Amino acid sequence: MSDEIVIVGGGAGGLELACKLGRKLGSGHVTLVDRALYHIWKPSLHEVAAGTRDIHQEGLSYQMLAHDNKFRFVYGNMTALDSASNTITVDAVTDESATELLPPRQIAFSKLVIAVGSVSNYFGIPGAEQNTISLNSTEDAEQFRVRLLKMLALADLKKEKDPDAGVDIVIVGGGATGVELAAELRDASSVYTDYDFPHLNPNRDVRITILEGAPRLLAPLTERVSKAASKLLQEREVKVVTDCRVASIAENFVTDANGNNYASDLCVWSAGIKAPDFLKGLGLPVIKSGQLEVDGLLKVAGSANIYALGDCAACIGSDGKMVPPRAQAAHQQADYLVEMFVRASKGQAASDAPYIYKDHGSLVSFGRNTSVGTLMGSLTKLGWFVDGFFARMMYTSLHLMHLNALLGPVRTGVTAAASGLMKHAKPSVKLH
Repeated sequence: MSDEIVIVGGGAGGLELACKLGRKLGSGHVTLVDRALYHIWKPSLHEVAAGTRDIHQEGLSYQMLAHDNKFRFVYGNMTALDSASNTITVDAVTDESATELLPPRQIAFSKLVIAVGSVSNYFGIPGAEQNTISLNSTEDAEQFRVRLLKMLALADLKKEKDPDAGVDIVIVGGGATGVELAAELRDASSVYTDYDFPHLNPNRDVRITILEGAPRLLAPLTERVSKAASKLLQEREVKVVTDCRVASIAENFVTDANGNNYASDLCVWSAGIKAPDFLKGLGLPVIKSGQLEVDGLLKVAGSANIYALGDCAACIGSDGKMVPPRAQAAHQQADYLVEMFVRASKGQAASDAPYIYKDHGSLVSFGRNTSVGTLMGSLTKLGWFVDGFFARMMYTSLHLMHLNALLGPVRTGVTAAASGLMKHAKPSVKLH
C-alpha cells in the first residue's frame, strides 16, 4: 500500500509535520523524504560553526524518529514530480567514490507536502558563491569549524615571527544568522586556547567583521533590539560596518561598492535566501523568487493535492504581505496541515479557514548567557523588549519545544516548565 502523505524536506516544519501525523495516523500513512540522514535544529548551526555545539550530540537520526513516530523515511533528493500519476522521483544515493548505494525510486502519494526550505541567494555578486560559506546545513557549519581550526593553527605557528598574524573573519549580512555567529565566535574565543594555540590571544587575533547593507543590524526587528545587539557586539570587539554594499568577494578579501577592501581568511554569507532552483522544474507555479505559489490553505495554486510550507512557499498573510521566512511560520503551517489532514483521515469535512500567520516576536542569541529580542502580546499588537538571562531562557526553551514536537508528549520537568513558560510568552524562533 502506498503512503497517503509524502513530505519532502526534514527541516523544522516538514519534520514536525511528519512526526505529528505519524503519531496520529499510525504506520503506513506518512513518508518523509530528505537528502540527509539526520536532523539538526537550524538555529543551532552558528554554535556548530563556532565549535561550541557538537553535531554528533545534537543531530537526530531520521530513521530513529521514523521508528518512534510511525512514519517511513526515504533517503535521497527529490528530482522530479509527475502530477498526473501522483508520484515523485527520488534520485540515486552514491558514496564518496560514486558507487551507487540506493537506486532512483518512485514514490506514490495521495497528498504531497513540499517543505524543502531555502538556499543562499548570492544576487549575482562575483565570487560570492565560490569564496564564502553559508550556514544552511550541518555540513556547512562543520566545514567552517574545521577551516577555522586549521587557520588558527597556522596563525599560531606564524605568530612568533609575525606579531600581526591572526585570522580575519568577514560575515556578509547583519541579520540574525550573522549576528549570532559573530557573538558565538567571540564567546568561543576562550575555548580556542584548549586546542593549544599558546601564541594567540583569541580576542585580539581573531578579527571579526560584519558587513551589512542596511543602515542598521537586524533591520526587520525594532530599533531598540538593533541598538542592543550593536552594543553587545561592540563590547565583544566585533567590527560592524553598515550601509555597506558588497561588490565582489575574492579568496582573501571582500570589496564593497566604494572600493574598500576587508581582509578575509574566512567569509560567511548570510545576506539573503531563495527557494531551491529545482522547484522551477517541477511544473508547478512559482513566483519570481522561485517560491511555490500557494493559496490560503497552503495548497499549491492549480493543484488538488500538493501543498507547500516554510521558506519555499510564497504564502500571503491576512495583511496582504508575504509571510516571512521564519521558523515560527513553518511551525505554525505544520500544525495547520496536521489538523487539516487528520480531519480528512476521519472523513470529516475540510475546514475552509485559511492559515493565518501570527507573529510572536523574535529572539537573537548572544552566546550562552544572554539573548535579545521582542515578544508580541496576545492582547495587543505591541512588542516587549527582552534581554539578558530571561531572554536567553526563553530562547533555549524554543529548542526544547521543537524536541517535544519531534519526540512526543513532554517527558521531563525541565521541558514541561519551558513549555509552560512559552505558552504565555510565545516568542519566535530566530529570523532566517
